[in-house]
Amino acid sequence: MISVDEALQHVSRCSQPIPSASIPIVAALGLRLAEAVVSSVDSPPFDKSMLDGFAVEASDRSPTRRVIEQVVAGEVPHHAVEPGNTIQVMTGAPLPEGADAVVKVEDVKHLDEVTLEMPSAGVASGTGILRRGAAFHRGQQLLAAEHRLTPVDIGLLAEIGQAKVCVAPRPRVAVLATGNELVEIGQPVGAGQIGNSNGPMLMALLESVHASSIDLGIGRDDPGELKRLISAGLEADMLIVTGGVSAGVLDLVPGVLQELGVEQIFHKIRMKPGKPLWFGQRERTLVFGLPGNPVSTLVSFEIFVKPALRALGGEDFSSPPPLRGELTGSVTHRGKRPTYHPCWIDFGRIDFEKCQQGLPSVELMRWSGSADLAALTRANALAVLPEGDYELAAGAEVNVVALHSGDFLLK
Repeated sequence: MISVDEALQHVSRCSQPIPSASIPIVAALGLRLAEAVVSSVDSPPFDKSMLDGFAVEASDRSPTRRVIEQVVAGEVPHHAVEPGNTIQVMTGAPLPEGADAVVKVEDVKHLDEVTLEMPSAGVASGTGILRRGAAFHRGQQLLAAEHRLTPVDIGLLAEIGQAKVCVAPRPRVAVLATGNELVEIGQPVGAGQIGNSNGPMLMALLESVHASSIDLGIGRDDPGELKRLISAGLEADMLIVTGGVSAGVLDLVPGVLQELGVEQIFHKIRMKPGKPLWFGQRERTLVFGLPGNPVSTLVSFEIFVKPALRALGGEDFSSPPPLRGELTGSVTHRGKRPTYHPCWIDFGRIDFEKCQQGLPSVELMRWSGSADLAALTRANALAVLPEGDYELAAGAEVNVVALHSGDFLLK
């Protein structure tokens, strides 16, 4: 067995960025720009009205004005504003020639169908209008390379008419859950069977990190069926197989991978849960054989798969730096492997006596082991308990790995 750090070094060495690609902006949410976005237009593209009202020349103090035209958004004015007249404009409409302000419709009085009484105080130049290029101008950089696209960014790209964008593409990840005991969602679970939790969980995890997932379904413990399904999965950028990688009589996955030309990089890691983890590579395709127990699958994904996916997307291969926290209760540890124990880390803890922010508190979840997925629903992190036989008292400091990218932890 190798250590977690040694395993991470091997995975890092094998994880190379996928070449950038130009894709439609509607499919680019959450992806990282491979190059900067520069505007080819001014915004707004013309001087426009910011409100419903009447376009005027501010220096003209005529008490009444004659309405000579009406312009709505999407149209253009056909006349110029001159002393004594005005053009009615709606929000977003181009400003007519000769006008430099818009009087709100609520501030005028209709004397008849075409004659208005203007406010006695007049209106200042620039009121109610937005000048061409006020938001941004042609040739201006709007989004820098490496920027991760948000929904607002997609809207901005659409505004400037950019239908496609060059990004680091989503890694394509095939997922295969193996085992004769597995049952698909919605099917009756018979004696000796269990529901396929790993497949849906991995698909959801991949969606959460903006990867493109390919569901290969369930592979039975049959060499021929596994070979067929794994062959299909090897066409992706990454293949994740769960189950069948330990030392049982039906743990067939390592042998099938070898037959298909996948080079084994390592097998088994000094950690708990997740010891049987298998990792290999065929050409550019990374292959993870994750243990079948669901907590082992989740921990392995968070510690090893997620950094690899970041590297495939062109980012640095790096795990989030461990957090430090204080245990809320004592714990006894036994064993020669470090344990990744489900926990809740509370960032709201404050030491009022010292009037300063203290280390967050870490509450270990009641946990029955690597098959106890329910414990993870109550956890937002993993407490890292070092290998060895020891006891830690309440208040002892431990390293903590945040789960699910840790986005909600800082709310």
